[in-house]
Amino acid sequence: MGALIFYTFVYSIGHYAAIVFNTLAKKELFNRYWAGFSGVIVVAVMHAYKIINSIGHEEDVTYAVSYFVIFPVVVIAVVLIYLNGKDKKDEKNKNNDSE
Repeated sequence: MGALIFYTFVYSIGHYAAIVFNTLAKKELFNRYWAGFSGVIVVAVMHAYKIINSIGHEEDVTYAVSYFVIFPVVVIAVVLIYLNGKDKKDEKNKNNDSE
């Protein structure tokens, strides 16, 4: 559970950084969802590398990487895909209403 909260925090940093950057640029240069997710991927790769190269835990490496890295990243990816699809559907409905 702690890893999921940690990766959600990392995602939030990237998400809000993209919003601030897009506001400063006055146009949407970065998709805020994918900017946050790219930060999660970078941190997940570094986290998995650290777990794999730690000394003395060879039998639990697969469990640790799957539970503390892969599971939170998959959960965030599923939520991200859902929210991205919902935004596209809302945008499509908004365009149809304006016509």
